[in-house]
Amino acid sequence: MSAIHAANAADYAAALHALSKDDRLRGLKPRAGIDFVSNDYLALANAPRIKQAVAAALAAGTPIGAGGSRLLRGNCEEHERLEAEAAAFFRAETALFFGGGYVANFALLTTLPQRGDLLVLDALVHASIHEGARAGRAEFRFSAHNDPQSVEDTIRGWRAEGGTGRVWIVVESVYSMDGDIAPLDDLVAIAERHDAFLMVDEAHGTGVYGEQGRGLTAPYEGRENLVIVHTCGKALGVAGALVTAPTVLRDFMVNRCRPFIFATAPSPLTAVAVREALLILQQEPEHQQRLASLVALTHRELDRRGWHSPSRSQIVPYIVGNNARAMQLASALQARGFDVRGIRPPTVPAGTARLRIALTLNVDEDDVRALLDALVAETNGWPQ
Repeated sequence: MSAIHAANAADYAAALHALSKDDRLRGLKPRAGIDFVSNDYLALANAPRIKQAVAAALAAGTPIGAGGSRLLRGNCEEHERLEAEAAAFFRAETALFFGGGYVANFALLTTLPQRGDLLVLDALVHASIHEGARAGRAEFRFSAHNDPQSVEDTIRGWRAEGGTGRVWIVVESVYSMDGDIAPLDDLVAIAERHDAFLMVDEAHGTGVYGEQGRGLTAPYEGRENLVIVHTCGKALGVAGALVTAPTVLRDFMVNRCRPFIFATAPSPLTAVAVREALLILQQEPEHQQRLASLVALTHRELDRRGWHSPSRSQIVPYIVGNNARAMQLASALQARGFDVRGIRPPTVPAGTARLRIALTLNVDEDDVRALLDALVAETNGWPQ
């Protein structure tokens, strides 16, 4: 290896060493233990109905790969059927299928907001939204988390400085690391008042909330200024993401969205699987009902143990603070047979390293009680 190449490799090694010293070095681990970490909220990732739908599609000749972008030969009947049924299910004008939630957020924010527009991002939005905002044409500013007045003040301040473009308010419906819920009523009203677009990432809401699992945005769907990302790899148990939007915005994305135009289309089999997952939401409401019961039970058990979590959703953060302590606690719970992971900066703000406990139908009430008892034991009587 040349001296230059050795120096380059040393730079990367030094960066990894710095992460290790700060207890932020990541690594891949195999699945093990009782699932308190996944986003498979309705336990559909292994659903027999979805397996059967995919097997039937294969037997009928559905190809595994699309073979090209949607604008070439990759536009398959399975994609179009999914989009039509998803639009009807979510009561939107149209839907557009992407390969994942990350790419959908990135694609929207690098396509729809234009130069001279303003993005108002909630302070705790997902990394994909940050990346899309940085790569896009519009200016972006952050508002305080779940604070409608801060959103309003940010818009008014920008207008006072001479901003004349369109405003885009960008939030999540359920925040992935804190489990709290966006004040959508207020945000819809602000968007109306300022002739703004509202973009909502329903990654952790789709399938879990709303009538038939249509998400927390269900009461507002169909508005001309609303764009929603319904991730398909969490409660739906598959992969990909459906963007629901007015027809004119979908057509604009088909013509101008580089991550859509220049990417090979998602597998037609994935579209088949997502379609089946949407049918399960409609035909088997017991999954959503069972999860709601499990979430309610968990929060009652938390209250009984003296821990009043700020989250009342299926995502329950236990804030530790110190990076090393968060990872030690996660390891201790893993040793007891519970798959719980530590979350550290930059995924969460500095000083808020935590355990992120996710409630799914892969566990039952006894599992929940056992995990909480183990957490009490490992924290010497928790809460801290």
